[in-house]
This record gives sequence, C-alpha cells and structure tokens, in this order.
Amino acid sequence: MKVRNYYYLIAGVLAVLFAFTHAWNGQSAVLPTLDISLISMDTQTVFTYVWHIITAENLVFGIAFIFMSFQSERSKIRFAAWMIAAILIVRLMVILGVTAVVDVSGLMNTFIDSIAIVIYVAIIILGTRMKEKQSVGQQLQ
Repeated sequence: MKVRNYYYLIAGVLAVLFAFTHAWNGQSAVLPTLDISLISMDTQTVFTYVWHIITAENLVFGIAFIFMSFQSERSKIRFAAWMIAAILIVRLMVILGVTAVVDVSGLMNTFIDSIAIVIYVAIIILGTRMKEKQSVGQQLQ
C-alpha cells in the first residue's frame, strides 16, 4: 500500500499519540485527584468516562486518518476529514469557553492543548486541500 496523503498520515499518528498521552495523563495525574471524599462516586464515574470518551475519540480519529492516508480517491474521504476538523474546533471552543467562564485565570493552562489542536487541525486542512493525483511535494511548491 502506498501513502497517498502524508498530511492525513501525520494527523493519524498524532491522534493515536494524543490518545495514549491523554489516557496516561488521566490515569496518572488527573483522575487520581478525584479519589477524595468530597466528590460523590457518581461524579467521579461521570468524570472518568467523559475523560476516556476523549481518549477513545482520539484513537478512532487516528485510525481513521491512517486509513484515509492510503486512499486514492480523496474526494470520497474529504468530508470525513472536514467533520473531524470541525469536531476538534468545537472541542477547542468548549475547552476555552468553559475555562474562561469557570476560571479565566486557568486559560494559560490550556495553552499547550490549544496549540496542539490548532496544529492538528491545520495538518488536516492541508490534507483536504490536496488535489487528486497530486503529491505533497507538488502541493508545497
């Protein structure tokens, strides 16, 4: 199999990496802080599964982009790429919006995640802009 869209391949690898780092960060740093008596077990459960929904979502996006990177008919997969990009943009808006409303001073804590999402979306958009039978090298010229 030949890679037809290196942007999608990079986006896919990044998404799989994001899934693993998100799961690791959650299990090692974020979720253990919920194990306190002031938070009900129901709230802990909801927070835990919401955290892992994002992990699973990142993994699915990664697998999809890796698969899409080998497809020769880009016009058939472009819509999926745009939908994933839209989901990521909405995710970023929710992160920034909720942080701004709940604790505006915490916005700086979202900086690295925000940059990662912006770069990820930019790579996806570059992949959607490739024309049929056009290589990445031709696209960059």
